[in-house]
Amino acid sequence: VFGLSSVAQVVLGRGDFGQHLSINLAFGIGVTLGIHAAGGISGAHLNAAITITHCILGNLPWRKLPAYLIGQFLGSFTAAATVFGLYYDALYDYTKGNFTVTGPTATASIFSTYPAPYISLPGAFFTEFTATAMLLLGILVIHDEKNNGALKGTQALLTGILVLGIGLGMGLNTGYAINPSRDLPPRVFTAIAGWGMDVFTAGDHWWWVPITAPTLGSLAGVLIHKLFIDFHNQPNPKSGNEKGQTVVETS
Repeated sequence: VFGLSSVAQVVLGRGDFGQHLSINLAFGIGVTLGIHAAGGISGAHLNAAITITHCILGNLPWRKLPAYLIGQFLGSFTAAATVFGLYYDALYDYTKGNFTVTGPTATASIFSTYPAPYISLPGAFFTEFTATAMLLLGILVIHDEKNNGALKGTQALLTGILVLGIGLGMGLNTGYAINPSRDLPPRVFTAIAGWGMDVFTAGDHWWWVPITAPTLGSLAGVLIHKLFIDFHNQPNPKSGNEKGQTVVETS
């Protein structure tokens, strides 16, 4: 709701009520509040790519995956419907009732991501892959108690700032979906709400990239953390140094 409504305000306000920075801030705030709301109940699985990665790594039973994905889908779909209702009058005024995916009064990008006109499909795929790898790497670093993890209670805020940073640096090419649950349900909503099947064919059938690239990027982020941080930060029983002792005591 925070993220999509910020995009709607920037687009429908023709740049007079926000800029790129305000969109990134709103998504960061939304992520922070989402983690606070659901962190103690479900672990705050807001991202299907991360949920699937946890299942692959054995941190989450596969039998729980459908419930998590359904919850994410319904939450994101409802958010799109809420923003649509909130800004329906502004949408109608801006488009004269003609909801389009491309063109001078395109509004589908309020709800889902679309690649920039200049970028190739492989380039767009690599952008989403890299951005999600950085997301996972950042999340693992924030929660890595064996290394230099965040202070207790600050993880949600830092994750929101992480999302803000990704948007500020990697949002130009594709709008940084970095989350199948953030992109697909609103896309389905727009297909139903008046934009039609163009939402699935636009951008050289772009819709599948925000599903697959973040999932693969999530796994890559875990691999990078394992190879370059986690494997080098294991307790050493033979070492009596302060760090080793601290790690053993923490474990």
